[in-house]
Amino acid sequence: MGSGKTTVGHLLAELLGFEFIDTDRAIEKRSHKRVQEIFAEDGEAAFRKLEADLVMELEATDRSVISTGGGLVVNPANLESLRKHALVACLWASAETIFERVRSQSHRPLLHTPDPLATIRELLNRRAPFYKEADLLVGVDFRAPQETARNVAAAFARLNAQE
Repeated sequence: MGSGKTTVGHLLAELLGFEFIDTDRAIEKRSHKRVQEIFAEDGEAAFRKLEADLVMELEATDRSVISTGGGLVVNPANLESLRKHALVACLWASAETIFERVRSQSHRPLLHTPDPLATIRELLNRRAPFYKEADLLVGVDFRAPQETARNVAAAFARLNAQE
């Protein structure tokens, strides 16, 4: 959250001429509920199940940039599924950068806590080992979204040139 996945994803899709898929938006469309409503009404486990089901379906997609929620890769099956057909890039931002970007956003269910910055730090610490499993880690604290998209596009081009 707050790393720029949606912004960079749109830019990357445009650079590559690919379709852009945001898993959170796809889940909202299917469930007719916003992510925060799913968390509140059904719980995080229900949301993660919807997310895992969608990721498995996306194995059949081609020429797509898929932007996922930050917790998706905590399920090893999700990462394994994505790796079957995609370059997995992780946009890495510091807790402080994320906090500054999302502090005024009320639609972040995992941040409805007394100390959101501490929650962000805890989430990053817990998820870091999974994020480090990505094919590509891109630090975004001091990069513009356009530069990040160009970096990922270049990595994708290098990968395709090797195949």
